Amino acid sequence: MLSNASNFIKEVDGVFLFILGVSVLLLILITFLMIYFVIKYNRSKNTRPKNIKGNTALEIIWTVIPTILVVGMFYYGWYGYKKMTAAPKDSFEINVVARMWQWEFNYPNGRKTDTLVVPINKPIKLNLKSIDVNHSFFIPAFRIKRDAIPNKDNYLWFITEETGVYDIACAEYCGLRHSYMYSKLYAVHQNEFDEWYKGKSDTTTSK
Repeated sequence: MLSNASNFIKEVDGVFLFILGVSVLLLILITFLMIYFVIKYNRSKNTRPKNIKGNTALEIIWTVIPTILVVGMFYYGWYGYKKMTAAPKDSFEINVVARMWQWEFNYPNGRKTDTLVVPINKPIKLNLKSIDVNHSFFIPAFRIKRDAIPNKDNYLWFITEETGVYDIACAEYCGLRHSYMYSKLYAVHQNEFDEWYKGKSDTTTSK
């Protein structure tokens, strides 16, 4: 969590930790209140319970507090989502073609590969297209996922600050060999990418 593998990790993991923290606190609070009420209002101690028809203060509390929490979660998630859908104009664009059961990456210079090679510290925009059924392009380490749908243009973008090799998977069931629809992303320094892009080196086999 909270690594520099991509520029979206801070937002996505932040939302996850926020919701997890709120959920754990609510679990503890509700569990404590349940045990407290079971003990305090045990039938042996309260043979004639009070007939309470309503409590305006309590109703306001259990309406306002959950509303604030839900709105906070929504805003936190929406802020990150908006960022994910706004690719910079100077992004390096790569066309991604999904088919059963493989990914194909088409670079602007005409080079086609079955693995994705990108430079670090540069915005990368992936234009997604499927030529058969629905697929979903997923890079777990980057916290990004977007559907590739036939006859529909879609895209995602990212910036990675760390060199390394990252898994690419299809996150939507697409047939018998869906679980084999994997590839790799190689994040390299700009000079290494330039050499590979010109066809003077093979980054994917040097890792």
